[in-house]
Amino acid sequence: MLPDFLAAFLGALTFQAGYNAALVAIGATLLGMAGGCAGCFMFLRKRTLVSDAVAHATLPGVCIAFMLMVFLGSDGRNLPGLLLGSAVTAGLGLLTVDWITRRTRLSEDAAIGAVLSVFFGFGVVLLTVIQTLSSGKQAGLEGFLLGSTAGMLFQDAVIIALGGALSTAIVVLLRRPMTLVAFDPEHAGASGVPVRLIDLAMMTVVMMVTVVGLKLVGLILIVSSLIIPSVSARFWTDRSDRLLVIAAVVGGLAGYVGTALSAAAPNVPTGPIIVLVNFAFFVVSLLLSPKRGVLAAYLRHRKFQVDVHLHQGLSALARGETIHERLTQKIMRRAGYLRDDLVATDKGRAAAAKTVLDEARWAKARQIIQDEAIFASYDGLTPIEAVLTADQIRDIDTALGTPAPVKA
Repeated sequence: MLPDFLAAFLGALTFQAGYNAALVAIGATLLGMAGGCAGCFMFLRKRTLVSDAVAHATLPGVCIAFMLMVFLGSDGRNLPGLLLGSAVTAGLGLLTVDWITRRTRLSEDAAIGAVLSVFFGFGVVLLTVIQTLSSGKQAGLEGFLLGSTAGMLFQDAVIIALGGALSTAIVVLLRRPMTLVAFDPEHAGASGVPVRLIDLAMMTVVMMVTVVGLKLVGLILIVSSLIIPSVSARFWTDRSDRLLVIAAVVGGLAGYVGTALSAAAPNVPTGPIIVLVNFAFFVVSLLLSPKRGVLAAYLRHRKFQVDVHLHQGLSALARGETIHERLTQKIMRRAGYLRDDLVATDKGRAAAAKTVLDEARWAKARQIIQDEAIFASYDGLTPIEAVLTADQIRDIDTALGTPAPVKA
């Protein structure tokens, strides 16, 4: 069974799983890239939940558009018409959140909660009414909740591609003012940047990605394509331009791999699989990121612990004291500073003398060097050679005179 799954998975990755699977893979990849870019500035602006409100506000628009198209004589399943309806109510929800936040004393999270629940509840009521209609039973509108790729057409993929390309182009064109507003809106406003318009542009881009992604991922899960790639990318970089690129790559890969997995296991829905692949990238970033990852944090903590024990052990050695801490003994022996019978080696005595001399150097440096930045970065464990230049150390040694002999 596993070999068959792997063969089907590899076939889907190389676009050999059929026409529909290839269309879905291309559409999901483009949507993931657009979602990654669009979500970056909402994440940096700390307004990620706005995208959740926008996504849930699309449901009544889909239902109203369906009912209008049926009333006008069609079967109501025209995708551009449904997406246009979802865009209208999503925009209405977006403006409602903005109005409540600016014109009332309610906080933004309260406005988001109100808009999300009211719009989604209204959409569910309309969806229930549609299910009672003869034309609504075969409409498949429930597929907009969790996404549905069955029967996806070429024009559907084109809509996703155009919507994703347009939203990405807006992000690229406005990335500088968006970056300024995301990090420091007060400074941006003082610099002449129209903060409110840029905020609306950010949310409009999110709305565009949400609307074009409804068919593929669904309104409940589309928020994951906006948030998770940017969160994962943040682990790998501190620069906003690189954040955009990494988030786009992560989102695109999640869409591509997710659709391939879904094609290899036909009974598994595509949207949830894309979300799980996104989550897998997040876990990898959380664990393995070189600066912010859990593993890197553990290794830094472990090194700091070893440095503290070494410093304490060498200080005790310089004072002629016995080292009782077992972990300190173990680390000192491993470094070659102590023999198995806990007697200091020549290397240990030299290192102890160096530790005492460096402490004296730091004390003298505080008297003759007027640079607070240097001493702010000193943690008591970093070698003085890593902070001061050779000339500075030579001046300090001259001011100290001959170091006092160290008791070994």
